[in-house]
Amino acid sequence: MRLKIAVPALVIGVLLMLVGIGQLTFWSPPETVTATVPAGSQSGPVTVIDAGAKASDADDVDITVRSEGTFTLAVGRAGDVDAWVGDAAHLRVTAIDEAGLETTFTDGEQTVPNPSGSDLWTSEETADGSVTHRWLDPAEGEWSILLAADGENPAPTDISVTWPNDATTGWAVPLIVLGALAVVLGIALFFVTPKRKSRPTAEGSRAHQRRMETQQKPGRKGGASFGVAVVVAGLTASGGGIAYAASSDPSSIPSVTTEPATTEPTTEPATTEPATTEPATTEPATTEPAEDQAPPVLLESQLERILASVATVVAEGDAASDAELLEPRVAEAALALRTANYDVRSQTSDIPEPTPVAAEPVLTSMVSSESGWPRTVVALTQSDENPVPHALVLVQDDPRSNYRLSAAIQMLPGTTFPGSDGAAGVAEVPLDEAPGLALAPQTAMNAIADFLSEPDGDNAETFEENSFADAITSFQADVVADPDNDSADITFVHEADPDFTHALSTSDGGAMVFGYLNHTYSSVPRGAGDSIDLDGTVYEALTGETSTDEGIDVRYGEAVMMYVPPADSDERVRVIGAAQQLLSAELR
Repeated sequence: MRLKIAVPALVIGVLLMLVGIGQLTFWSPPETVTATVPAGSQSGPVTVIDAGAKASDADDVDITVRSEGTFTLAVGRAGDVDAWVGDAAHLRVTAIDEAGLETTFTDGEQTVPNPSGSDLWTSEETADGSVTHRWLDPAEGEWSILLAADGENPAPTDISVTWPNDATTGWAVPLIVLGALAVVLGIALFFVTPKRKSRPTAEGSRAHQRRMETQQKPGRKGGASFGVAVVVAGLTASGGGIAYAASSDPSSIPSVTTEPATTEPTTEPATTEPATTEPATTEPATTEPAEDQAPPVLLESQLERILASVATVVAEGDAASDAELLEPRVAEAALALRTANYDVRSQTSDIPEPTPVAAEPVLTSMVSSESGWPRTVVALTQSDENPVPHALVLVQDDPRSNYRLSAAIQMLPGTTFPGSDGAAGVAEVPLDEAPGLALAPQTAMNAIADFLSEPDGDNAETFEENSFADAITSFQADVVADPDNDSADITFVHEADPDFTHALSTSDGGAMVFGYLNHTYSSVPRGAGDSIDLDGTVYEALTGETSTDEGIDVRYGEAVMMYVPPADSDERVRVIGAAQQLLSAELR
């Protein structure tokens, strides 16, 4: 009977183990799943891989791209990638289905700029032939991948997406365990010998009968009766009765003693040292984003990379005194002031070099979450070479342009740069409107120009006292009051340039306004025989003349940074930064 059970148990056990092992080896599903773009897909100068091409439940996703030449793989926010592509012809990888990767093709421009080095990308790789990229989202939000060769040749379309296979072989281990148990049972049954029963014999029966007769015979008179005593574990059996034999020696009974647990205090009173605060150049800002807040247009790593590039370009331009070297990363007021500085210093040594641009450390920044263009970003930096904090105003004109330095404005003594609640409190402010502001941004720029031109005019009470306005107006008053200038008509005119004005909202409902003024200082002889003496001045070096009978126009450029309070505030407009540069001196 045991063989009938042992053999099937062995066979079934071996089969179960083979099936379990097979599921883990030659029958196991592949570790990864790969989907590819259909062969022969139409191509353009750009290929875009949308977030839909990434398996939603997979974390480790690899994208493999193959091409015959060099190409760029760039990662950016989905909206930024779409804006950069614009009207260009492109293949778009949109989703994954059973057949592979789904694609659509949009016809359009056949050439685009080379996307390599764009500030829109959070990361990029340049590959030759092929590359495998681990698809990781840099931050919250929707991200896309852009592929391009050089903007003229077709972008790669040989693309595959690979992710871990979630198919499981859950029965493999249980089958192996059950099979092993069945095999052990079968083997055991082969070696177990059943117990045999003994048959009674005639001789044995007679001996048994004689023993019984002997025990039943009565004892002899006066003889001792038969008795049995058994002691087991303190129990005494005597005469068929059972009683507990308690020891009379207390020392023989083991004892267990429990002591009460004692708890001693182990914590000491916490001590708090008084915090010390020092004056700061920035107001505190809350950087925790709201749940429904759109993400900032730049990640911190992007801003750091952009600032480093700007600082490098500016340093190269300053070292060579060559304004053409500045053009990739400098524009507007910053370009005008540095170009003039290079030109004036080539004619005279009386003008100092421009203040260096520091990329780090960043004390605070203003980065908007608005997705449109142009985009304005502000970073306040300070360094050993630049001990006074500078506000670096960066402007991106369109998706295919990089950020350029619009202005580098030094903070004035005793001023404070307003804080902001991250991207939630920063937005582009219309220049000619005043939604909730004491003054529209451009109106504020026109007002400071008017105040500097006529300190006692309509805007005499518009601005808080500041060192920039004090220096300008004091200089102008001293020049006019100088007796040596009685024979000249002297005027000072400041005009705002609306093309260089930018404004960002602050979290308190106000706005930071960054603008540029053209300042013209004119001196004209009053009558015949009068002249303007230029001897020994910087104007002699710039004009090549020691005097003029016709007059002279001296031009300065002035970059200004102001805080405009909310309309319901009692505050005045505050000038918190400024930079001035002599541009030119021209004889009439």
